[in-house]
Order: sequence, then structure tokens, then C-alpha cells
Amino acid sequence: MRWDGQATNADDGALPGLERPGLARLGLVRSVRTPEFAGVTFHEVLARTALSKVPEASRMPFRWTVNPYRGCSHACAYCFARPTHEYLDLDAGADFDSQVVVKTNVDQVLRAELARPSWRREPVALGTNTDPYQRAEGRYRLMPGIIAALADSGTPFSILTKGTLLRRDLPRIAEAAGRVEVGLGVSLSFADAALQQSVEPGTPTPKARLDLVRAVRAAGLPCGVMVAPVLPWLTDSTDHLTRLLDAIADAGATGVTVIPLRLKPGTREWYLRWLRREHPDRVAGYERVFARGAAAHAGYRDWLWRRVRPLLGERGFAGSGHRGGSGATGRHDDALRPHDDADYPAGSMVAPTGAGATVPASPTLF
Repeated sequence: MRWDGQATNADDGALPGLERPGLARLGLVRSVRTPEFAGVTFHEVLARTALSKVPEASRMPFRWTVNPYRGCSHACAYCFARPTHEYLDLDAGADFDSQVVVKTNVDQVLRAELARPSWRREPVALGTNTDPYQRAEGRYRLMPGIIAALADSGTPFSILTKGTLLRRDLPRIAEAAGRVEVGLGVSLSFADAALQQSVEPGTPTPKARLDLVRAVRAAGLPCGVMVAPVLPWLTDSTDHLTRLLDAIADAGATGVTVIPLRLKPGTREWYLRWLRREHPDRVAGYERVFARGAAAHAGYRDWLWRRVRPLLGERGFAGSGHRGGSGATGRHDDALRPHDDADYPAGSMVAPTGAGATVPASPTLF
């Protein structure tokens, strides 16, 4: 397979003198560049923890995550995780795309944490921060060990990705699904490859991701699709949404959620920089829609939902599957309200089973 030549024994490429305080705190071992990943530096760390606990106040439908990588060569201009790089004395823009932190021992640490008597085998989500199947996974091959550790411990898990490298592990995931509940999700918000390559240049094409959905379904596994984020004036037309949802339905997705763009500080500046370069005529509209914070104006969200809801219903995707509590005050009940960040499509997520258990080591966002 094409990713075999990217394994860690293919090229050493260690770099001296790149230690930074933020990386040192994570247990930096070395920094590496290789010809196969031009422009990308890998910072290999020895992690102290693998499981991260989601705050109790979160509306996300999971309480535990594992993040083998931090930073992402997908280079999505809109990525909500960009600000987390600033905690490492790296910037949320170009550094996030090109300085990738790798927890080289994550599978061993995870296996030890899952073996503790306190672990209650609650569902674990992967891909909720940065993508576990970004290109770095072709070099480091961390996911097979993670999948094995979760399945061997009886822990259900879910994976959300844009990376077609997941196909490499489909036999392992199918085997794991015979022992624990598994959810799989693909993120795809573009019908047009030219726009997709402009705003997320390191990701596989829409066709490749639709083929991934087909492969997952052919393996007998569920696969929901997150149409996220919808970009105002760029991907929110009826024509674009219709073509995209038709393609997703044809690929056999088990569920779909449609979520508008959010622009958190750190992400906002990087995305608007891209927008000014590629679509300067749209900047004024974005400044209106996002004038009040990270979320799009409520009027825009309601307008988008009125457009999207019948399109989903016509294709059998009326139910989102896994929804965070709406906190609604009467405008919407959970069955009718617009999708938001806490909503995951049917098939993509393993539902929580109860109150979370803590592990002795302090969980982190990384």
C-alpha cells in the first residue's frame, strides 16, 4: 500500500535544537522532518496520559476522548482546534498545519489506563479534536494499537475522520465491532473539489471520502456523515446542498448532520485571512453574520435550517441520531431544532452509558 513507504523506519530525519517550552512540557523526545512530508515537522513526545475527560458541562455526546496527534496537516482554514496550538507556544495558523505533535506511546499508555479497576468501559471518541487519520498516521501507525487496546478492554469507541487512510484499518475495526459497539463518521461539507482544495488543501477529495463511506458500509459498519461546516455564501446554496446530500445518500451513509461554521478566536483570524485572499467580496457579509461572536447570527442559523431540513427529510436523514441537549426555551424542541456542534449523525457515535469515571492521572485536552 502507498502508506507503507511512510513508516517511521523509512527515514530518520531527526532535527537538533527544536525544543520549545510548550513541547518540553509534553515530554518532547525529538523533532523530525522527512522527504515524504515536505514542509511538516513531527514533534515526537512520550505522553503521560492517553484518555482525556470531557468537562461535565459539555453537551457533547461523549465523555472520553483519545487524541494521538495535535496539529493537523489537513490545513483546514476553518478548523476549530487551531487555538489549542497556542498552549504549546506555537501559532494557530501555519504552525497548526505544519508542526504536528505525535504521542508515540499513546497505545501503550491507553492500554494501561484501560486496565485500571476504576475504568468503567465508557465510550471513547477519536477525531473530535484533530484527525487521527491525518497523513501522519501513515508514518506512525498509532491507530491499530489504539483500536486493539479499546477492543481488548471491552471499551466501545467511535472515530470521526476526513482521512481515507481509515480504509487500511477497516478489517481491524470490523473485527473490533464483533466485540464492542463501534461508530464511524466521515466529515464532508463540499460537493465541489476546487473549493474543497482551496479551503482544506491537505484533505482527500470529496469523491475519495464518498468512496470511503461506501467502503465502510461494504464492511458492514455504520457510517454517518457530518456536513460541517457549512460556509456562508460558499456552500449554503440549495444547489450545492442538494448535490452534496444526494451524493452522501447514494454512498449509503447511515445519518447526516448539517452544522454551520463557527469562528472561534484563533480560527477566526486564519479563516478570514483565507477569505480575504480567495473571496474578498464575501468579507463584509461574514463580518455581519459573525459580528456577535464565534457562532453565526441566529437569523442565519434559522435560515439555513429551514433550507436544510426538508432536504434531509426527503433523503431519509430527518433524525440526527445523537444530539446534545438543546437548552431550548420554546423556539425549538430537540426533534426540530437546528443541528449544532453537539450533534453527531446516526452511526457515527456510540451513545454514553452513564456517569463518567475518572482515572488517577490528570486528563488533558491533548
